[in-house]
Formats: sequence, C-alpha cells, structure tokens
Amino acid sequence: MKKILAIIKPFKVDEVKDALTKINISGMTITEVKGFGRQKGHKEIYRGAEYQTDFIPKVELSIVVEDDRVDKVVDTLIASAKTGKIGDGKIFIQPIENAVRIRTHETGVDAL
Repeated sequence: MKKILAIIKPFKVDEVKDALTKINISGMTITEVKGFGRQKGHKEIYRGAEYQTDFIPKVELSIVVEDDRVDKVVDTLIASAKTGKIGDGKIFIQPIENAVRIRTHETGVDAL
C-alpha cells in the first residue's frame, strides 16, 4: 500500500474529488493547510493597505491505495489539479506498512 499526499490549490478540490471518484477512489482525507514553495508568498491589499502574505492557503489530500493503483491516482491528480501556473502543488508518495479498520479489525488492503 502507498499513501499519496497531494498539496493543491483550494479551488481545485471539487474537480480533483470528482476525478478521483470517477476512478473509484472512495476515501480520502482533506486538510486546509498553509505553506509556500518557490513562489515565497504574495502581496495582498486589505482596506487600502498592502501587506505581504508569507504562507499561501493550500489543501492537503491524503489517499491510501493499493500499490498497483498509484500511477492511475497520480495521473488523475495531475490532470485535475493542474492549472499550468506557479503554485499548482506537489505530490508525495510514501509506503504504508499496514492499515487497520477500527470497527471490524480488518487489516491491510481489506481495511481500505
């Protein structure tokens, strides 16, 4: 199993969720996060005053899938989250040793 962690722009969440649902991804965790990469923040204007925002709002998606589904999920994330502009995000893939469904005690892929 692998955990796919994707950092994307907030306005792309619905499009990404719909695309993942179409390839039968039924579970994911979404967290609102802030951060920066190469873009190093941006300037905003509030009540006529300009100020620097060091952290950009993003959304973090966490999805655990079987090893053979990783490429399809990553391709789907790229296709649905990409705008072609700076700050589109990143995808990280991590190994998962095990998973346990609390309610039924199922383990491994059965717990997904």
